Amino acid sequence: MKTNRMIGRFGVDVDAGSFLGDTRIRLLEAIERCGSISQAAKEVPLSYKAAWDAVDAMNNLAEQPLVARAVGGRNGGGTLLTDYGRRVVSLYRAMEAEYQLALDRVTASLAGTEVADPQALRRLMRSVGVTTSARNQFIGPVTTLRAGEVTFEVGIRFDGHNEIVAQVSREGAEQMRLNIGRELHAWVNSSAVILLTDESVRLSARNQLWGEVVRIHEGPVAVDVVLALPTGRTVSAIITRESLTELDLREGARACALFKASSVMLCAFD
Repeated sequence: MKTNRMIGRFGVDVDAGSFLGDTRIRLLEAIERCGSISQAAKEVPLSYKAAWDAVDAMNNLAEQPLVARAVGGRNGGGTLLTDYGRRVVSLYRAMEAEYQLALDRVTASLAGTEVADPQALRRLMRSVGVTTSARNQFIGPVTTLRAGEVTFEVGIRFDGHNEIVAQVSREGAEQMRLNIGRELHAWVNSSAVILLTDESVRLSARNQLWGEVVRIHEGPVAVDVVLALPTGRTVSAIITRESLTELDLREGARACALFKASSVMLCAFD
């Protein structure tokens, strides 16, 4: 009698959504081999933009950057795994192997019993993941909490330098049991981010994150601009081609990502 085997697809979520999976790990391993994200993307395979989007997401969600950009030098620069990134890849592969062993034991325990549908179990395990389409994802503790008549203003420190502010209803604050120190996940759509280059302009937007333009992906109508913050985190903005020209944006330029507190969606997972 043929025995069915469940082949596990191991992943790490960090609650806000997919953080590490097979494709992203293979991308990290290819970056380590090639020293170039364009070559690594071809090996996976992924588009150049999708590869950078994955790297940005991992760097933003991890405690430390997994991938670093090497500028200049004898080899003209490139993309490298950090020591932390190498440790994450090794840990992932070790956990993946243990995960597969656990699935093999589950399959063996199901053999000869009335529970003879391992595919049903696999579907159940896959259904517990949470994903989001928001490009900008931040994780950090609540550092400020101000109660208004209708809403709460919540400040979240997502690294050692930057803080973002969100606005939630009283009902939402009660449901998330907000308090100082509680870890929250903040999501901001790229389309809600406005870019500014004039440092003399004063705006009312609560969230103003200054950084350096590291990538520009031009489409027929819209343009995806990625800023690197001083701490290595990134912020993505979707702007028009006209705005790109008016702001005279180019790689290496200094710019500010602006978004309203009301554009930030907060989630708590415990």
